[in-house]
Amino acid sequence: MAEQQAWRAVHYRSADDRLDLFARDYPGGEGASPLLMMHGLTRNSADFEPLVQHLGDKYRMIVPDQRGRARSEYDPDPANYRPDIYVPDMWALLDTLGIERVTLVGTSMGGLMSMIMGATRPDRISAIVLNDIGPELMQEGLDRIRTYVGGRAIMKDWDEAADRCKAINETAMDGFTAADWLAFARRTCEQVPEGGIRFAYDPAIAAGMAEEDPATVPADLWPMWDTLSDIPVLALRGAKSDLLSAETVQQMKARHSGPFAHADIAGRGHAPILDEPDALAAIEPFLAAYG
Repeated sequence: MAEQQAWRAVHYRSADDRLDLFARDYPGGEGASPLLMMHGLTRNSADFEPLVQHLGDKYRMIVPDQRGRARSEYDPDPANYRPDIYVPDMWALLDTLGIERVTLVGTSMGGLMSMIMGATRPDRISAIVLNDIGPELMQEGLDRIRTYVGGRAIMKDWDEAADRCKAINETAMDGFTAADWLAFARRTCEQVPEGGIRFAYDPAIAAGMAEEDPATVPADLWPMWDTLSDIPVLALRGAKSDLLSAETVQQMKARHSGPFAHADIAGRGHAPILDEPDALAAIEPFLAAYG
């Protein structure tokens, strides 16, 4: 495992010029190919720390906090917490850094953003890694996510935060120890200035889960998937996922005429951490070939 490399802070304006947004920039070695790594609904840029540690300086890794998460400003209009708004922010980030072409790594919501980016600007995308997300989602997983998104409960300390993270995610993470849950909490939560710990996101992001708006994300994502056929794709799926079915992954493969690889991650539901042996065994050769 490589040593954790340092990152530099990137501050940039949102595409609508309303918010100050934040990203980590891990520079990588000389001439390192860029990866844009996008987190899930309730996560933030810290979510990719375990994968970054393994990839080391092989790649330049750009890891943003989407608006309303961690170090990025909260949007006063909750209606803007949706993928079709986040995607222009990602183009603004890449343009700020002068990055013309990039490989995308997207977990859950970040994977949905990856598909939108590939469908709308394929000339700028080298390859896509999707983490437990696809063009068809299981209702069971969507309903489960709705049960915990939002709220602003303050936890008294990191041990309580770890217990809360465990309560939400235990069924998806076989073999996690107390130390693993504490590390998970430190990536997912933040300290409150007046004392205590809270999840590092604006509770208003729950508004985007309240109802599906076909104007922002079509109910049928298969036509969008079909436009990605020329882009190499690696689809990772938690073997216990309640959001992405094995049948959907097989259909993704059948409808993708370009390079396509997939792997089930043992002992994981939604979503794998990406430092699991099964995940690394798929990610590292894929990035070497296409990233």
